[in-house]
Amino acid sequence: MPEPLAIILAAGKGKRMGSDLPKVLVPVCGRPMIRYVIDAVHAAGIEHILIVVGYMAALVKKELADQPRLEFIVQSEQLGTGHAVKMCETQLEVQEGPVLILAGDSPMVQVSSLRSLMTEFAARRRACLLGTGKKDKPTGLGRIVRDKKGEFAAIVEEKDATSEQRKITEVNLSTYVFRPEALLSSLKQLKANNVQGEYYLTDCPGVLKADGQRVDALCVLQPIEALSINTKEELAVVEAEMKKLTTKKPSEPVGSSARLASTTTRAAKPKSQIRKKSK
Repeated sequence: MPEPLAIILAAGKGKRMGSDLPKVLVPVCGRPMIRYVIDAVHAAGIEHILIVVGYMAALVKKELADQPRLEFIVQSEQLGTGHAVKMCETQLEVQEGPVLILAGDSPMVQVSSLRSLMTEFAARRRACLLGTGKKDKPTGLGRIVRDKKGEFAAIVEEKDATSEQRKITEVNLSTYVFRPEALLSSLKQLKANNVQGEYYLTDCPGVLKADGQRVDALCVLQPIEALSINTKEELAVVEAEMKKLTTKKPSEPVGSSARLASTTTRAAKPKSQIRKKSK
């Protein structure tokens, strides 16, 4: 199989974190959260990674200067996740292998989940494979709607969901694998016809399905991968869970929490830059 490529979205500010840092540099157990994502991607066998940066891009680049085979793509205007991936068009046009896309603020991503996704994608030809998971309280997350055969039908955002659809506990966790040509095709068809005027990557699977291409969803992500970090309180929950995993599996990456015990001074630097917002 041709060499895979990963795209990690890391352009956001993280307004609710009480920090002036780019969200992906906010420390989790002493390391910028994006480092766990990069570790997991490498451990899953993907060497070439595109990091889409925007807010305080120079700081993100400086923090990750020691990382091998990273290529930084600048999203000068934050116009949504679809727009962020569209900034990678030049690289995607020459890419032959599968493209994994995930968020840089998901430090609980599991290597085993990424490996399962990549293996399943290679086993069957499809345009897109979504990595999904179950969450008992899925408030705020897009629901995965399946047809009578149990096959992927759509991602329905909570604000658009019916009362029955809101009961669905299988959710979209912003983890995708695409064929590069299918991804490019769907990106070109995205519309910013929403209140925010943004282009959403979540629309790409539906675009491809409407074009008659095969789109599947694999419910392989673990419950801990559904933990989000949007507030200091949620950060504390993630840190507690990460410490539990590190105790149970001290030699196995959690994202790659195996490095928790050997956090470097350099990796912890952004922690000192966190300061409360002025009232």
